[in-house]
Amino acid sequence: MKPTIESLNHWITELPAKIYAMSEFDLSDRTQPNKWSKKEILGHLSDSALNNLQRFVRAQYEDQPYVVIKYAQNQWVELMNYQNLPIDHIVNLWLSLNKQIAEVIAKIPEDKLQSSCEIGEEQTVTLEWIIKDYMEHLEHHLKQIFPTL
Repeated sequence: MKPTIESLNHWITELPAKIYAMSEFDLSDRTQPNKWSKKEILGHLSDSALNNLQRFVRAQYEDQPYVVIKYAQNQWVELMNYQNLPIDHIVNLWLSLNKQIAEVIAKIPEDKLQSSCEIGEEQTVTLEWIIKDYMEHLEHHLKQIFPTL
């Protein structure tokens, strides 16, 4: 998990400066009617962090396979109202959640990383896989916010 934690800590350090270097227009602009703005993408990443933090904790103590609860990402982004929130609010939320995720991941015992998790459609993966998938998802969306990555 060390490379995953290092990557997450890199973004915890780098993201605020990169976000604050952008204009409010760039952060709020929806390039297409049904696409999220950069603020909403960062908000979605906060929702993802919130939901995955819970998964990372629950998978360590609930009966196996732990059944991952899905969430409706479009509804979350809309109901959380990220488009109309100040960017400081969204950045601070994202930072707090991801700092906690880094702490939780760092403390997961090796044997718990192999806990089985059912992610739907009769697919079972390990907690380690879910953690790595979280990071891939995070970096995929960061490339949408920062296209020059």
